[in-house]
Amino acid sequence: MIRIGLVVLTVVAALAAVGGAGWFSAWWWFAAIPLLLLALLGVRDLAQRKHSVLRNYPVVGHARFLLERIRPELQQYFVERNFDGRPFDRDVRSIVYERAKGTDAEEPYGTERDVYLPGHEFLVPSMAPSPVPQTPPRVRIGGPDCTRPYDMALFNVSAMSFGSLSSNAILALNRGAAAGGFAHDTGEGGLSEYHLRSGGDLVWEIGTGYFGCRTSQGAFDAGEFADKAAHDHVKCVSLKLSQGAKPGIGGVLPGAKVNAEIARVRDVPQGRTVVSPPYHQAFSTPRELVRFIARMRELSGGKPTGFKLCPGSRQQFLAVCKAMLDEGTAPDFIIVDGAEGGTGAAPLEFADNIGTPLTEGLLTVHNALVGAGLRGRIRVGASGKIATGADLVKRLVQGADYGNAARAMMFAVGCIQAQRCHTNTCPTGVTTQDPRRARALHVGDKSERVRRLQEATVASALQIMASMGVTDPADLRPHMLQRRLDPHTVRSYAELYEWLSPGQLLAEPPASWAADWEAADPDRFTV
Repeated sequence: MIRIGLVVLTVVAALAAVGGAGWFSAWWWFAAIPLLLLALLGVRDLAQRKHSVLRNYPVVGHARFLLERIRPELQQYFVERNFDGRPFDRDVRSIVYERAKGTDAEEPYGTERDVYLPGHEFLVPSMAPSPVPQTPPRVRIGGPDCTRPYDMALFNVSAMSFGSLSSNAILALNRGAAAGGFAHDTGEGGLSEYHLRSGGDLVWEIGTGYFGCRTSQGAFDAGEFADKAAHDHVKCVSLKLSQGAKPGIGGVLPGAKVNAEIARVRDVPQGRTVVSPPYHQAFSTPRELVRFIARMRELSGGKPTGFKLCPGSRQQFLAVCKAMLDEGTAPDFIIVDGAEGGTGAAPLEFADNIGTPLTEGLLTVHNALVGAGLRGRIRVGASGKIATGADLVKRLVQGADYGNAARAMMFAVGCIQAQRCHTNTCPTGVTTQDPRRARALHVGDKSERVRRLQEATVASALQIMASMGVTDPADLRPHMLQRRLDPHTVRSYAELYEWLSPGQLLAEPPASWAADWEAADPDRFTV
């Protein structure tokens, strides 16, 4: 309000100066002209829809763009950083912003990366490229126990809750998903009207707090869950076991952001800080987890149901696989969340030291399911710093069927990574519950950016696959992704990692998996 008041004050001062020039002395024009220009600039900033920063900070917000023009490297701290404070790839950020705006992201004169540094990865082109498919392929989600399968896009909006994000941010993401025909994961913060208003396909995520389907004591409420899961826009249900950026601890929503609306959506007290427990009350063993997934699918009317996790112990995941085999049922999908995923609500020590990176997590889950003979009925999603078509193709090579993105989608709706998510003072209106700040985020403009980003990213992935001689993601193979180990040695993923064959764990586990498979117990999560 103060910021808008300053613009009003400038307008009044400009008019007064003009009056002074007309009635008293021409010398007043020296004050009137600059004040008029500032007033016009302030009014323009408030009226435009392109830049959320300028809508919230008229006139003074131009300082940010001035810094970017004069000294781009100064933006290294202010813009090009992860939510945990570590540097974010400037080239990737540029690609995301340009694609969201619908402008050309190509730059001449080749790469600026040192392709001979250890760790550099590259996809292998073919001498016989394939035509780029005209229609992007989709992934059928739904095993034999699912009666209402869903065709998932290759690239979707990852889990971000209402409460963590503003109502306008949720509206923009969902409207973009509806326009582009891809899925929007609600995050664990409940199912709000902003998720439902625009008609986008939803993956309803249920976390340890059971927000939106919980009793007054915080337990799972089957009746409320069934009522909400029946909504036509809810296409899948995802049970969150852990999050990549903070596995092993629950989420936190500061009390300052828990207004009456969020309290109603989450079934929690207004104004009180909401802390999700680190564990689920509804189950405590691998077998109970599998049974709970099956129960959720039944309560939802047969919709695809799965779970999300940041993998840790391979033995524990194998125990879940054994429980699936014993129970004769399995989730329809599993979302693997990498430790490199971002969040505005994780202790730095967790972000830096806890959790399996996405590559190793995908390889563990994919190979475990293949070896247990379960991969054919379970689809695998990948989430964790996926921002470009190349990122997506690499994850498909590593065992995923589709990808989700949170950070890139936040960029599309205007996030500049000011790292003020927890303060309720987000300068672009993305992560605030202050209606005056949230209004700066124009839903129509930002939803179109979300749609364009998803469309361009999938198109880029298909173009890359075509250059590799592949038209269907199912035809991607481990030898198509290579990594430099040192200046003289390059190895493919087929050589770097062990890839199990279907049912191999059931027949004769390889030596490297035998001990974990033997120790895996479907009736307890062994440490």
